[in-house]
This record gives sequence, structure tokens and C-alpha cells, in this order.
Amino acid sequence: MVKRGVPEHIRSDNGGMKVDQAKRLKDLEKENARLKRLLADAELDKAILKEATAGNF
Repeated sequence: MVKRGVPEHIRSDNGGMKVDQAKRLKDLEKENARLKRLLADAELDKAILKEATAGNF
């Protein structure tokens, strides 16, 4: 019986991770990007409010 593994090009694309690990990493990267956008929006809102309260508009 010949045991088949993951093709080398797929393993090297994912840094040697297993499929479930690569999927988890991709999910975490997507969530991280979403949180970064939320933070950027919040920082922009904060800057706008600070400028408006200072009367610099």
C-alpha cells in the first residue's frame, strides 16, 4: 500500500502547515483585517470629534 501525502507545492505554499491550520490562519487574518478597519474608523471618528469640539472646522 502506498501512502499519499500532501503534494509538496501545497505544503510549501502554507509553510508546512496542515490544511486545518492553514484555514485557521486564513480565518484569523481575515478577522484581524476586519478589526483593523474598525479601529481605523474609530480613530477617524475620534479625530473628527476632537476637531469639531476645538472649533477647527
